[in-house]
Amino acid sequence: MTTMSRPPTRRGADTVVAPTASIEDGARVGPGAQVWDQCVVRTGAEVGADTILGRGVYVGPGARIGERCKVQNQALVYEPAVLEDGVFIGPAVVLTNDTYPRAVTPDGRLKGAEDWEAVGVTVREGAAVGARAVCVAPVTIGRWASVGAGSVVTRDVPDHALVVGSPARQVGWVGRSGVPLVSDSHDRWICPRSGEVYVETHGRLEEAR
Repeated sequence: MTTMSRPPTRRGADTVVAPTASIEDGARVGPGAQVWDQCVVRTGAEVGADTILGRGVYVGPGARIGERCKVQNQALVYEPAVLEDGVFIGPAVVLTNDTYPRAVTPDGRLKGAEDWEAVGVTVREGAAVGARAVCVAPVTIGRWASVGAGSVVTRDVPDHALVVGSPARQVGWVGRSGVPLVSDSHDRWICPRSGEVYVETHGRLEEAR
């Protein structure tokens, strides 16, 4: 027997929320956003306009996701994570929030909210985190940076950096298109797709002006 899925619920301004999604009271979902099957958006979380949350995404209480982001299936965005506009989070990515996790206190008591302080991952504008990567809080992923699939990020990633591995290490630079840049000199980098030119200074990359 074939079971037909229920049609998505629409909430004005073209916002789409699947019937199986759970959006708690006090969470905010912006106009044009899409929240798909079995997503959980906790109290106090914010999901920006035109952002897409794939199947099974978890957004913790107070986490903030900007506009025009894509958070793919089964990604876990633990509070107090901040995703700026235009961020891509791949399938099964985990943004952690506990630097020294324990289920119990040193005396064996089950830990409660008062026994630890959540620390968040920040993902800056336009950055991308590949499938099954883990970002260990507190870290910041810089603007337009790319984290390779399966990487484990344990320290901050500079703007435009391409990092891979466990622990993640920088192996190059990427432009706004996400394509690795090609060097035409010791400090100039070119995007082979867009032709944009970037300049490297003291280990940092900026668009040429």
